[in-house]
Amino acid sequence: MFRIRQSYREDVDQVLAVAEHLDTVNLPADREHIETILERSEKSFNAEVPVVDREFLFVLEDLTKKKVIGTSIIYAQHGTRKAPHIFFRVENDERYSVTLDKHMVHQTLRIGYNYDGPTEIGGLILMPEYRRTPGESLGKALSYVRFLFMRMHRQLFRDRVLSELLPPLEQDGTSRLWEALGRKFTGLTYQDADVRSKNNKEFIHALFPDDPIHTELLPDDVRALIGQVGPETKGVEAMLRRIGFEYAGQIDPFDGGPHFTARTDEITIVNEAREAPVRTVGDADGERPWAVLAIELPNQRPRFRAIGARVIPMDDGTIGITDDARKRLGVEDGQRVWMTYG
Repeated sequence: MFRIRQSYREDVDQVLAVAEHLDTVNLPADREHIETILERSEKSFNAEVPVVDREFLFVLEDLTKKKVIGTSIIYAQHGTRKAPHIFFRVENDERYSVTLDKHMVHQTLRIGYNYDGPTEIGGLILMPEYRRTPGESLGKALSYVRFLFMRMHRQLFRDRVLSELLPPLEQDGTSRLWEALGRKFTGLTYQDADVRSKNNKEFIHALFPDDPIHTELLPDDVRALIGQVGPETKGVEAMLRRIGFEYAGQIDPFDGGPHFTARTDEITIVNEAREAPVRTVGDADGERPWAVLAIELPNQRPRFRAIGARVIPMDDGTIGITDDARKRLGVEDGQRVWMTYG
């Protein structure tokens, strides 16, 4: 039995254990950072911080083992005056020589900043032993719940959504692009720059060149990584493209991972989300449509909860769910829930 819910500060030990499996910028394997993230998330769900500063961390629970096994995050706005969204624009510089009758197209990287940025999704981690759980789509549910939450609270989020995908990294987690480029401009290791950028990005603005950088000057193996998606992130890329995201022609300045964006209201699972009352049914087998369902129960804990489940759309507009699904959501027949098909 599995359920997604909002996170709380007391989840720190279990969320840290999940973070240690990937150790990303969004969810670093560092207790102090995790404590800060969970505090911000709890305040965000309680509307105790300004909208632009809200960060919502969702956790996936194995209810049988009472264990957190996955995470995903929404940043209401990624890119503010105090913490801009920083990226490399991947552009072409075209040149033509009349004398040689030669036309050349050079790829360049130009640093860019956004102070009024998009909503960002990130922090998607599922413990390895749960990635192929029979009869479940746990990774998809963890990802989709963020878009359903956006639809439930559309006024909190920007008109574009950003997803920064992980590129191929070295076995020790370092980036060849950073070693060939960023380290030469900053003198910092990838890990040190990664940690520093969480709280202060000023050093990037101060030390990176404003002029375009010609990628021909980089080693061939480094150039080949620009904008590429890592092998473990291919599934995420396919999912994003399926629901309306496209490559934005931008990459992360640290590791070269590609940025994918979409207009919020054109993301299929946002656009198609709706409210409907539920009704308990005896069975919903594998031939039935799969959906993410969510509800907020103001006087209960957790207030926000969601599940992925097979459902039966009824002629009267209700949604048939099994008794197991109903109990996991904590609802009664006739209660309205938000849902989006997957």
